[in-house]
Amino acid sequence: MSWKGPTELFAAWVIYDILDAFAFPASCDRLVDRTGVEQLLITPQQSLIAVGLMGILVAVACGRGVRSASKSAIYRAVVAGLEAHVVTHLGASGAQRGYTAGVATALPVMLPGALMARRELQRDGCELRFRDTVNGVALLLPAALVCQGVARLIRRVSAAQS
Repeated sequence: MSWKGPTELFAAWVIYDILDAFAFPASCDRLVDRTGVEQLLITPQQSLIAVGLMGILVAVACGRGVRSASKSAIYRAVVAGLEAHVVTHLGASGAQRGYTAGVATALPVMLPGALMARRELQRDGCELRFRDTVNGVALLLPAALVCQGVARLIRRVSAAQS
């Protein structure tokens, strides 16, 4: 396996998630307005911290992909999970009947990065399976929630120390 698939995937994720980080607080504000659930509020700082934390996971997975010649379960899960994540953005925008964070870059940025990684896995004889998608969702969804929780905690501790 070359470094191209993991590098393309990570680069796509960085572009996609940096833009997502800036748009996510506004999407959460709209969701709070619709639902009245104040706990969904996210500050711009919290969003950036959470993206940085998730970036560590994605970077580690991509590094493992290079070092393991496509055999790494975490890399395969992240490729399949990020590919599936594109669908969640489209679904969220459809459900909210409007723009949601990440939908503008999910198709033109994240999907091509994930597909490049998928094609490289196929060339290496390591096609992704449905199990990889299940593992990706099982890894990335809780990881995103943990990253948001840790980011909220860091923001609160930082505010308390100020």
